[in-house]
Amino acid sequence: MNIIKIALCQMNVVDNKDENINKAIQMIKESKKQGADLAVLPEMFNCPYENEKFIEYAEEMEESITLKEISKIAKEENIHVLAGSIPELENDGDSQSIYNTAVLFDNSGNILGKHRKMHLFDIDVKGKICSKESDTLSAGNEITVIETELAKIGIGICYDIRFVELSRIMALNGAEILIFPGAFNLTTGPAHWEILFRSRALDNQTFTIGVAPALDRDANYNSYGHSIAVSPWGELIEELGFDEELKIVEIDLDEIARIREEIPVLKNRRTDLYEIKKK
Repeated sequence: MNIIKIALCQMNVVDNKDENINKAIQMIKESKKQGADLAVLPEMFNCPYENEKFIEYAEEMEESITLKEISKIAKEENIHVLAGSIPELENDGDSQSIYNTAVLFDNSGNILGKHRKMHLFDIDVKGKICSKESDTLSAGNEITVIETELAKIGIGICYDIRFVELSRIMALNGAEILIFPGAFNLTTGPAHWEILFRSRALDNQTFTIGVAPALDRDANYNSYGHSIAVSPWGELIEELGFDEELKIVEIDLDEIARIREEIPVLKNRRTDLYEIKKK
């Protein structure tokens, strides 16, 4: 068996950067205490999920207080950490851009890679929820698959999971685990969250992991929570509720090869008739 233990860190996110960083550190420490190899934090774990707050909380990669603290605790605790996402500020001459960016650290605190959310959440479900991330955020343009000593990990962020081509390309590029820090809401969460993670797992015969902030009903944006882990067979390994919680899930990477041999979906693709063209 090729076992990895992953911590789903479903933390409360408040309107205070220092408190959010401290909570993340506490959960990473507890993850290690419970034997995790990798701790995963939620989307926008250091700030409220609001366009105005993205501007207020944005940090440049090289100067990021948040990322420096996560790097430090990853090294101290000897644990890999996917820092869910933060608003990343990039200065380009006279202009500035803000990205929704996830950063993966190894257990020595080194950055292995980052993913900028590719698909911005611009939606309008009539009478229920309207969002336009593009008012504030810029879209990333890179597909992210990172080789680690634990596994080959594909990273997307929240809305990215709805676009089947992205997950398929990551799987074809060798990703064994697809991780999507996210913050679905109380409209789309109950309708689509679990279905999407189970579908992407089945489509690509990979493990899928989603980690969200806990629900704060007093916030302007209400996260659905329900952090989740799904097997390559499409089975639900774990799904949390609305409240703050830390849960360790154990996955066996050997399941991927076994399932792909039993039902060879990727091998049986008709690439003579269709294909995904990558840049």
